[in-house]
Amino acid sequence: MQNTQNFSEAAPGEIKLHLLDYWRVIRVRLPLIILVFLLVVITAGVATYLTPRQYLSSVTMQVKEDNKMHIFNGDAGERYDPRFSTTQFQIIQHKEILYPVIDAMKLMQKWDLRSKEVAFMKLREMMTVSEIRNTDLIQISVMDKDRQEAADLANTIAVEYQKKRIDEQQSWVARSLVQLEDEVIKQRNKTEELRNEMTKIRLAANVNDLNPENVEDPRQAPDNVLINVESQVNDMRIKVATIRSKQEQIQAMTDDQIMRSLRTFEMDDSTIAQIFPLYETAISDEAHMLASGLGPNHPTISALRARKEVYAKQLKDQITNLRKSMASNLEIAQKSLEAMEIKLTEAKGGQQESKTKAMGYQEAKNEYLKAKRILESAETRYSTEAMQRAMPQSPATIWEKAEISDYPAKPKVGQNMLIAVAVGIALGVGLAFLIEYLDTSVKTMQDVEGALGVPVLAVIPRDVAVLKDAPTDCLDAEGYRIMRTNIEFNLKSPDAKTITMVSGGAGEGKSTTLNNLAFTFASGGYRTLIVDADLRRPSQHRFFGVSNEKGLTDYLTTDVPLEDLLMKTPVENLSFMPSGRLPIDAVGILNSQRMIDLINEVKKSFDIVFFDSPPILGVSDASVVASAVDMTIVVVQHRRFPRAMLQRVKKGLTNVGANIIGCVLNNTDTRHDEYYEYYTSYYQYYSPQESTNKSSNSSKEDSKGKKSGPSVADNRTMGEY
Repeated sequence: MQNTQNFSEAAPGEIKLHLLDYWRVIRVRLPLIILVFLLVVITAGVATYLTPRQYLSSVTMQVKEDNKMHIFNGDAGERYDPRFSTTQFQIIQHKEILYPVIDAMKLMQKWDLRSKEVAFMKLREMMTVSEIRNTDLIQISVMDKDRQEAADLANTIAVEYQKKRIDEQQSWVARSLVQLEDEVIKQRNKTEELRNEMTKIRLAANVNDLNPENVEDPRQAPDNVLINVESQVNDMRIKVATIRSKQEQIQAMTDDQIMRSLRTFEMDDSTIAQIFPLYETAISDEAHMLASGLGPNHPTISALRARKEVYAKQLKDQITNLRKSMASNLEIAQKSLEAMEIKLTEAKGGQQESKTKAMGYQEAKNEYLKAKRILESAETRYSTEAMQRAMPQSPATIWEKAEISDYPAKPKVGQNMLIAVAVGIALGVGLAFLIEYLDTSVKTMQDVEGALGVPVLAVIPRDVAVLKDAPTDCLDAEGYRIMRTNIEFNLKSPDAKTITMVSGGAGEGKSTTLNNLAFTFASGGYRTLIVDADLRRPSQHRFFGVSNEKGLTDYLTTDVPLEDLLMKTPVENLSFMPSGRLPIDAVGILNSQRMIDLINEVKKSFDIVFFDSPPILGVSDASVVASAVDMTIVVVQHRRFPRAMLQRVKKGLTNVGANIIGCVLNNTDTRHDEYYEYYTSYYQYYSPQESTNKSSNSSKEDSKGKKSGPSVADNRTMGEY
C-alpha cells in the first residue's frame, strides 16, 4: 500500500519534469521558432495581399421531384428519391443549362473567348451548387472578380434551370395525357366486350348470380362447405396419427421411462406427477442412509424400503391404466375419422356438380371485373393528370435572388492569417523538436555522466570573465569555487597534486577554465602553478601578457634550472611556466624522464599544479600528459560536440591509465536553458561583502602553510551544488 502511495505521489512530479524538458527545448530554440513563425505569417500575408479579390453571390431555390413515375404507377402520393438532389446538382452544371446562360449574357464576347466549350469550363469552375441541410432548398453560388457579374450569373443560371424544369414537365404531361386517353378508350371497349360475354354465358348456363358486378362467386357456398369438411378431416387424421405414434412409443418404453417422459408426450397425469417425486426421494434417502453406515435390516431402512415399494406399485398401476386409456382414445379417434371421411365424399360430389355448372360463367365474370378495375384506374389517372396540367407548375421555385456582394469572399484575410499563425507555430515548434531530436550534442549533465561515467564537478555559464582580471566580487567565480571544493573532496592522497584538463576538440574553453580554476585555488591560499603543456597552440601566456620564448620545452630539452623558468604573476600564490618555443616532436619531449622529473619537482614546491594540454582527439600530447599527472579533468562544451565524442575521449584516457576524477560542463546558456538555472541561481545569494568575507575565511592555512580544508562558505556551496 505504501509503495502504491509513493508511486502515485511521484507520478505527477515525473510528468512535470517532462513538461519542463519540453519548455526548455522551446526556450533554447525560440529564435528558430520565431523565425519560422514570421516567415510563414509574412508569406501568408503577402500571398493573401497579392491574391485577387473575388466576390460571391448566391441564389436560393426550392426544387421538387417530378411526378412522372407516380402517374404511370397510379400513385398520387409523394415519394423521396435519395439521388434526386445529387442528380439535380449535375444537371445544373451541364451544358443543357449553362450554354443558354453563356448565350444570354454574351460571355464569349465579354470574356474574349472563341470557343463556347472554354466558356463553359470557365463558368463551371466559377460556380458551386450545394444543398441546405434537412430541406429541399439548394444554393447556386458564383465566385467572380466582378461583383455585378457574379450576381447576374447566379440569377441567370437559376432562371434557366427553372425554365428547363417547367418546359420539361409540361412537355411530359402533354405526352402522357395523349397516351392515357388512348389507353382509356381501348380499355373501355375491352370491358364492354367482356361484360356482354359474361351475360351470355350466365343465361346459357342458368346460373343464379344475384350480384354480377361484384366479386362474389356463385360457387362460394358449396366450396365453403367442402373446405370446412376437408379441414375437419385433415385435423382428425393428424390427431389419429399423433395418438398412434404416442401409443407405439409408450408400448416400447419401460415404466420408468414413461414416468420421466410424460411432459414430452404432453400427457398430464396428476397421480404420477405427485407420486413419482416421492418415489425418487425414497430411493435417494435409502441410498444416503446405507452410505452413512446403517445396515439393510435397520428399522428406518426397512420402513423406507416398504414406503418405496408402495410408491412403485402405485406408479405401475397408474401406468397400466395410462396405456389402456391411450388404446381407447386411439379407437375412438379412428371411428370419428371414418365417419368424417364419408361426409367428405358426399360434399365433394355436390361441389363438383355445382362447380361444373358455373365454371365457365365464373371465368368470364373474373375477366370482366379485372378489366373494369383497370378501366377505373386509367380513368382516375387521366382525370388527375388533366387536373394537374391545368394547375400552375413549380418544380423549381426561386426564393431568394442573388445580390451584389459588398465584401470579397476570397481571400479570407482573417482565416488565412489565423491558419498561418497556427501553421507557423506548429511548424516552428515541430522543427525545433526535430532539430533537438537530431542534435546528439551534450545537453545535460546526465549526458556527460552517462558517457564518461564520472561526476560533473561544475557547470560553468557562458561568457565567463577571466577571474584574474575581473573584480573581486565577480559572480562567475562561484562556479570555480564549487569545482575547487569538489576537487578537494576527490583528492585520494596528499601527494595527488598535479591536474591536467583535456577536451575532445579545440575551442571548448579548456585553457580558460584551467586558468580560472588555478586563480581560484590561489585565492584560496593554495600555492598554485600553471604549466602550459600545450605545445601545439599554447595560450596561457596570453592570459598573463608575458613572453613565450622560454618555458617548458627549455626545461625538457636542456639543463636550464626550474627556478629560471618559473614566473611570478600579479596574483598572490600563483606561478606560471610558459610552454617555450614550440618543438618539432612535442610528444617525444613530453613522454620523457625529464617530464617525470619536472612533475616530481613541482610537487615539492607547490600545493597544486595545473598542466594545460592540447585536445586529446587528433594528437597524442594530451594522452601523455594525462598518463603522467595524478588527476585528469575533462572539459565538455555545452551543445557543441556529439556524445559519441565523449566515448572516444574516455577511451583515449583510459587506454593510457589516466585518473579521471570528473568533468566540467562549460559554456552553458543559463539564460535560455532553464535546466541549468538551478546550478547557477545561487550566485545571487552572495553579496560582494559576503563573498569577500568568505574568501578571507577560506584563506586560513595550517602550520605547514597549506590550506587546512574547505571553508564554511565552500562547504555550504558544495551542499547546494
